[in-house]
Amino acid sequence: MQYLYYLANASLTLRVVEYFSRNDFSVEFITVINQFHGWIINVKIKSFVPEQKDKDIKAFLSEVGIIYSPPEFISNVLSSLEAGESAINVMQRYKVAVVSHGRPQPNEIEIFRQSYIRGLGYCPQNLA
Repeated sequence: MQYLYYLANASLTLRVVEYFSRNDFSVEFITVINQFHGWIINVKIKSFVPEQKDKDIKAFLSEVGIIYSPPEFISNVLSSLEAGESAINVMQRYKVAVVSHGRPQPNEIEIFRQSYIRGLGYCPQNLA
């Protein structure tokens, strides 16, 4: 199963990553991408998810974000990462900020957020 959602800010993104970290899911990977206007999160589950659990996941994700239909370049970013290409190479080629890819890592999101805020000197809405 795969879930691709758009989220408005870092707090919501952290909630989603923590949700998948603390619940009993066989997460293959979570990809977190930051863009100027928000966050993209792609969650891939290794094994079959029962229908009720799938509905619960979708309900939770719909509370915090919206289903995301990526433009071609984001589809290429996600495909490259899934194929095993390094996040650094993907970021350089597509000029996109891949904050995290792999096992759920809430601390990577927080480190990115704090570094970005420190560099700007203020906190933009999507990093709140």
